[in-house]
Amino acid sequence: MNTKTIAIVAVLIIIVLAGLYFVFNGRSAAVNPPVSDTATTTTAAAAATQVQAQDITIGTGAQAAPGASVSVLYVGKLPDGTVFDSSASHGNQPLVFTLGAQGLIPGFQIGVNGMKEGGERLMAIPPTLGYGTQDVKDASGKVIIPANSTIVFDVKLVKVGAAAPVAPAAGTTNTPKK
Repeated sequence: MNTKTIAIVAVLIIIVLAGLYFVFNGRSAAVNPPVSDTATTTTAAAAATQVQAQDITIGTGAQAAPGASVSVLYVGKLPDGTVFDSSASHGNQPLVFTLGAQGLIPGFQIGVNGMKEGGERLMAIPPTLGYGTQDVKDASGKVIIPANSTIVFDVKLVKVGAAAPVAPAAGTTNTPKK
């Protein structure tokens, strides 16, 4: 790459990071630890298909991995800061799910993967890994997440547990075959 290309890529990265700084409620960059190895950072061009994440606190407990049961506290926002969902709106009860299983948007699972218990991570999820071209509406029909929206989550990993045992298929036994 030539010097001009490198300069353009550097400017794009600075713009993306500055935007994330303002999106995440003006948290001081001097206080935030560097992005961990497990967080994905990208240039602006690739941001449309990848989760961007920054660890606020790196946990010291068990690590979230596919198949593990994880418990998280979260706040979901639009880039303008509008909160669309949170653990607080559900009685401060953690969201419990099996990492990698169906049921949650892919970007959320990608962002949680690799976190350690006690960790906190800010994640920006592009529409392609979120809700895509569909509006998300509440029970009354009001749009809470417009179509093609990047969504931002502040996630705290509370607990990592063993995956739930898989029941054998109907008509099979747990005895090994000869």
